[in-house]
Amino acid sequence: MAIFAPDLTQRAPRSPRVRIGGFAVFARVLDKGRATVIKKSGEYNYNCPLDQRFFEFVGVDADKFLKELAKGKSDSEMLAWIEKTGKNKPCAGSIHMWSALMESRAPSSVDQRGYMSELHSKIAPKREDITTWFDLLDVDDYVTFGGQA
Repeated sequence: MAIFAPDLTQRAPRSPRVRIGGFAVFARVLDKGRATVIKKSGEYNYNCPLDQRFFEFVGVDADKFLKELAKGKSDSEMLAWIEKTGKNKPCAGSIHMWSALMESRAPSSVDQRGYMSELHSKIAPKREDITTWFDLLDVDDYVTFGGQA
């Protein structure tokens, strides 16, 4: 079965800020998962720590999620699948709070701050507005495909 999947060797996945069903990160997980299925994920890693936070929140196994994506399911069909099969059943308020927390997450340890600072200095050394992981991901995606930070 042919599935619609982004070629992440040619463009970035959707921003982690894009929300589907209220969930931050979900659209990006979908893009990386589909690209993984068609072996066009480039340098993007499916089931990275950010993805794992999403899977943990909804109570879904990453491998099972990938198998569902391989069936060619749409974004809305995957949302319905999560709502049906996920072990956790977060309400709209919980989803909103979790997504807001994810969007505001910044490095929480000295090691993480060092890692983020190193990446920041490589991709956008003159940008002073990069303070969260989502900020860093967005600018990294932009620069990776030819944008100027």
